[in-house]
Amino acid sequence: MTSAQPQPADAGAVPQAPSAGAPASLFALVLQSLDDDQAQDVVSIALEGKSSIADHMVIASGRSTRQVAAMAQKLAERIKQAGYGHVRIEGLPAADWVLIDAGDVVVHLFRPEVRSFYNLERMWGFGDAGSA
Repeated sequence: MTSAQPQPADAGAVPQAPSAGAPASLFALVLQSLDDDQAQDVVSIALEGKSSIADHMVIASGRSTRQVAAMAQKLAERIKQAGYGHVRIEGLPAADWVLIDAGDVVVHLFRPEVRSFYNLERMWGFGDAGSA
């Protein structure tokens, strides 16, 4: 079992700025990558003021487990290549629901049946309709 303590950055590692030609933000990179990979029903939920886990949550579907896995792997590689560092990926072996934690952006990729079962949009959309 691993500790929940924050892990220090690699010693001597120098943070890199996003490469030239890359989207201006991690959030834009995520949306562009999902669009490039033909993700379906992409939904973005702003988490500021709702949760401290991230600034944005992105939920999208793939047509099959193969597409979901490919989108997750490509997204992780694009994030790394753009200089945003490594991401954590959960659920890749089954690829019914893959969670990608990229720090400020959390991405959930689903097969359509699994997405409709869990309905994260409804769970995280609380308070939007009646907020002042």
